[in-house]
Amino acid sequence: MELKSCLAALMPYIAMILVECFDVGLTTISKAAMSNGLSHFIFVVYSNALAAALLLPPAFIFNRKTGPPLTLSLLCKFFLLSLIGITIMQNCVFTGINYSSPTLGSAMSNLVPVFTFLLAVTFRLEKIDLRSLRSQIKILGTLVSISGALVVTFYEGPAILSVSSHISDSNVLATETNWVLGGLFLATASFCLSVWNASQAAILKGYPSGMTIVAFYCLFGAIQCSIVSLIAERNNPSAWKLSGEIEYISVIYSAVFGGVVTYCIMTWCIYKKGPIFVASFKPVSIAIAAIFSYVFLGESLYLGSVIGAIFIVIGFYGVMWAGTTNEDNKKKEPYMFLK
Repeated sequence: MELKSCLAALMPYIAMILVECFDVGLTTISKAAMSNGLSHFIFVVYSNALAAALLLPPAFIFNRKTGPPLTLSLLCKFFLLSLIGITIMQNCVFTGINYSSPTLGSAMSNLVPVFTFLLAVTFRLEKIDLRSLRSQIKILGTLVSISGALVVTFYEGPAILSVSSHISDSNVLATETNWVLGGLFLATASFCLSVWNASQAAILKGYPSGMTIVAFYCLFGAIQCSIVSLIAERNNPSAWKLSGEIEYISVIYSAVFGGVVTYCIMTWCIYKKGPIFVASFKPVSIAIAAIFSYVFLGESLYLGSVIGAIFIVIGFYGVMWAGTTNEDNKKKEPYMFLK
């Protein structure tokens, strides 16, 4: 009985480590697919279309009798959520990964709480009291994280782990790296994710059916990105055709593990342990991404990435700690499909 209780207590921790592995696996396999010639615009369309196809049937079944009615206003909100979280954010993420590496992508994702704090201050949702220790730590953590992001983006430094010549000449690294441009795209994606988190939280208050929101989110995102792709790839119709095993695997992986599985696990962990617990695992992805990039992509690990990541993680935990309140740790009402 004690073993069973111990395993039950460990499950949220194991689940979140798996989530970070799935997330890094997505950026790693998408990097490999894009280096093989897959357009990131097409990749986003196919992966979200498949995720929507997987989510819409169960969302309809779960909410057919007990779910709140869908209105035009709600559908418009879902559409805007898709515009921020898929059409802009996901395209920025995969463009940034294509120009840089999954390690940089994982490091930059830790800027989300920093941007969230800055938005809250800008719109006067967060009160700053310079005499308060929590406010001081939030400000200091924000500055430290931004400094780390600048270091990661603009300073490469010497290689700590170098790849062997037979790996570095492979097709996986055929795409020319533009670290600074990749960093700017990834920073933009982190900012969009901050806006998306706040927007999703507002929508959930009025429509607490998480599965339905994500199903329409993916559907509208696929439609929007189809239009973007038709414009971006108008001179290259062959880009719509998937070629090679890695491209098919990347699309399926993104839809299943990057979307459906990850979302369900995170929802369960938020229900069990709260949002602060879920967010606190984000820095783990930096180490996982460095290992995955080195082993599977043959990318070197540079000193600038390590130093910048350390600064970002320190600032991340500072902002997270300062933002933790008793209310954050209270057990949240479960989403409708978990009842």
